[in-house]
Amino acid sequence: MTTSASVPTGSESAIAAGDTVTDRLVESNARYADAFTDPGMDARPVLHVAVVACMDARLDLHAALGLELGDCHTIRNAGGVVTDDVIRSLTISQRKLGTRSVVLIHHTGCGLESLTEDFRNELEAEVGQRPAWAVESFRDVDQDVRQSMQRVRTSPFVPHTDDVRGFVFDVKTGLLREVDPAS
Repeated sequence: MTTSASVPTGSESAIAAGDTVTDRLVESNARYADAFTDPGMDARPVLHVAVVACMDARLDLHAALGLELGDCHTIRNAGGVVTDDVIRSLTISQRKLGTRSVVLIHHTGCGLESLTEDFRNELEAEVGQRPAWAVESFRDVDQDVRQSMQRVRTSPFVPHTDDVRGFVFDVKTGLLREVDPAS
């Protein structure tokens, strides 16, 4: 198994030399751009699918799902939770860019399982302003997947809801487990 943590990047020496991680990323982009050729694609995903997933760095969605560049729209946030902004992205994805299917992916060991809405109180105490957004923490990953599926299916803005499926990705095995929306 290859992860970014196990791939030598030289970042330790770059950071020791005074470069930042962002400097390293920009340098990597310059090397990428040197070999880049326009693939001739447009913004419409070839597979007509949008994938909503957690931002967790352990999830390599393209590799885990066998996807190639141009196959899907990928929407990521903390927890892979279906928020108003996710609904916004799915609406644009479906209404303007041709997607018809939605795949929701949460995962085992998610950081949102250890947070509570008290996090907002802590932020307010620290910065003097309460965040307008909810933390969307959860204790039961399957139930949160069900809630996310329901949010997509009941949105008046998302027209294609007959193929909305939810999964839990196991960060130890790499396997997806489908969540029954009716359980």
